Amino acid sequence: MSGRFEGKTCIVTGGARGIGAAIAHRLASEGCKTAILDVDEEAGRVREKQLTSMGLSVKFFKADVSVEEEVSKAIEEVYETFGSIDVLVNNAGIGYGKPLELQTLDEWRRVIDVNLTGPYLCAKHAVRYMKERGGVIINIASTRALQSEPNTEPYSASKGGLLALTHALAMSLAPYRIRVLAVSPGWIDTSEWQIPPRKPELSPLDHGQHPAGRVGRPEDVAALVAFLASDEAGWMTGINVVIDGGMTKKMIYIDENVIEDSIKMLLQDTELASMIRTLIERAKKDRDEMREVLKELLEG
Repeated sequence: MSGRFEGKTCIVTGGARGIGAAIAHRLASEGCKTAILDVDEEAGRVREKQLTSMGLSVKFFKADVSVEEEVSKAIEEVYETFGSIDVLVNNAGIGYGKPLELQTLDEWRRVIDVNLTGPYLCAKHAVRYMKERGGVIINIASTRALQSEPNTEPYSASKGGLLALTHALAMSLAPYRIRVLAVSPGWIDTSEWQIPPRKPELSPLDHGQHPAGRVGRPEDVAALVAFLASDEAGWMTGINVVIDGGMTKKMIYIDENVIEDSIKMLLQDTELASMIRTLIERAKKDRDEMREVLKELLEG
């Protein structure tokens, strides 16, 4: 792999697991001296050991990105260790999934603190070291900033705010030749980048509903981040890049065709999918009859 980042230093927050770990690995593989910032010291040490055993220049620094004192201290330590800060990847993020009336204010604040205040604080304290020679800040947002599933209010709001923070920072930091971009991943299966790694549990339907034909992998996001952080993307700043296998561009209307196709993907059986569709068509004409047929089938 090319050494696009030889002589440069990058910081990846939330770099111990998941997308952040894949980004840290990718940037380090391309020659970047890589600092992993994470609140989980045990996981951070494990990832540091794994990557350094591969001959990569990686060091772990413990920090909660929502606490300014910890952010300031960690970033100062990164600079003292590596001598520069050229790329900041704000990846650390958390989320809760609960019905709105069950969400607590503390949960809301914690998500906003980590997902939105964290990138603000990291940018604020990294910029002092980036101003002299320029650099790149990449904020890992989410397609939840653009469209939502139920019960994701704190997470979606934090990621929407992160997109606004991205273009605001891009304008403020432009005089210092610091580019700022956002990356919005869709469904990314991070199983294999956990500690310990897990086997993905994905169905044919999970993959097949994506226009690109599969669920995303952390390596997909890492490859995009590496490009955006490189000189090849030197004329890009202030924008959000969606990487979601085409899902946000897919119009979905539920009808018999969609149901049949979904069953076909889920069961990998064209004939059975067609038979189930026939049952649905019959049920539309006579629900009582089909109810009795299905009861007999399930009880038999």
